[in-house]
Amino acid sequence: KAKGCYIWDLNNKKYIDMFQMGVGTNILGYSNNKIDSAVIKNIKKSNLSSFNCPEEVELSKELLKLHKWAGGVKLARTGGEANAIAIRLARIYSKKDNIAICGYHGWHDWYLSANISNNKNLNNHLLNNLEPNGVPKKLKNTVFSFKYNDFNALKKIINTKNIGTIKMEVIRDEYPKNNFLQKIKHICKKKKIVLIFDECTTGFRNNIGGIHKKFNIKPDIVIYGKTLGNGFAINAIVGKKKIMNCASSTFISSTFWSERTGPTAALATIKELKKIRPYNKINQKGIMISKIWLNLSKKYELPITIFGIPSLISFKFKSKNHEFYKKLLTKEMLKHGILASNRVYVSLSHTEKIIKKYAFFLDLVFKKIKEYENLKKKKL
Repeated sequence: KAKGCYIWDLNNKKYIDMFQMGVGTNILGYSNNKIDSAVIKNIKKSNLSSFNCPEEVELSKELLKLHKWAGGVKLARTGGEANAIAIRLARIYSKKDNIAICGYHGWHDWYLSANISNNKNLNNHLLNNLEPNGVPKKLKNTVFSFKYNDFNALKKIINTKNIGTIKMEVIRDEYPKNNFLQKIKHICKKKKIVLIFDECTTGFRNNIGGIHKKFNIKPDIVIYGKTLGNGFAINAIVGKKKIMNCASSTFISSTFWSERTGPTAALATIKELKKIRPYNKINQKGIMISKIWLNLSKKYELPITIFGIPSLISFKFKSKNHEFYKKLLTKEMLKHGILASNRVYVSLSHTEKIIKKYAFFLDLVFKKIKEYENLKKKKL
C-alpha cells in the first residue's frame, strides 16, 4: 500500500519514497484523500458504460480554458499511446512522414525506429541503447533525433530530411539557452512544421497547464500525463482545432479511453492544484535536496553534477563508476527504509522532517562511497 510519500511492501515493511513517487505521477502524494474520494464516488455510479461519461467533456473544457490557442482534446490512458496519437494527427496534417525528436516519448514503433540505423540515436534522451527489435525496418530514416539546445543540428535535419513534425520535451535535464525554444517556434512557423510539446513529465509539475507557458511559447499540440491525474491513468492531447480535426479522417480508438476514473481524477487534481498552488513549496523542497547533495559532495570530495528542474532534480557522480555508485546508493538506502537513487520526483508530501532523515542516511552512503574510492586508490 502507499500513502503520502510512504510505501509498504508485502511484508508490511515501511519505506520512504525519495525517488519515483509512482514514476512522477503523485505530486500531491500517494492516495490523496480528495482525489481518491472523487474517484470512489464515481466508481459507485459505474466506472464504464456504453455511454461516454460527462467527465470526459468537463475535463476537455477545463484543458481548453487553460489553452486559449487550442481547439480540440483527445484523452488516452498512457503516455506512449498519447504520443502515438499526436504523431498520427501531425503526419496527417503535415502530409509528411518524417519527424525530428528531442526527448523521451514512449515505446511505440514510430519512436524506437530512430534506433534502426544506430541503436545509440536515442541515447541521452533518458534511456540508452534501446534495441528496436520488432520494429519494421521500413520505418528506418523516418525519425531523427537532435540534442537539446543544439539548434544548428536541428536546422541541418530540417534542411535535409523533409521534416513535417518536431516533437520534443520542453525541458528535462537542462534549461533552454540562446532562445532555443523561440528559434524552434520560429522555424516551425516558417517551414509549416507541426510543433508538439511532450509534457507528460513536466505538465502540471511546475505550474497549472504546462511548463511551456512559462516560456510564452504556444505549440500546435501539447501532451499531458503523469501528474494530471495524481496517479490515476489519464493522458490528454490538446491541440489546434485544424490539426485535432484530422482524427475524423483516421481510426483512433480504445475501449478504455472512456473509462471514468482517469478524467474524474484529473478534474479533482486540477481543482486541488488550483486551490493550494503547491509549486513554490515543491520547488523549495527540490532546492533543499539539491543543496544536500552539493554539501555531501563537498564534504566527501565526490564531485557531482546537479541538473533538472527543482521539482524533478537529479545528480550524477563525475566518475566512470557512476552507475556502480548509483546502485550502491539504492541498495544502502533500502537498508534504512528509504527508496532512493540519483533522482527525486519531489511531491507535496515530502516534508522537511522527511528530507532531513533522508539527508542523514545519505551522508552514510556518501561516506561509504568515499571509503571505496580511497581503497581503490590504495590498490592502484
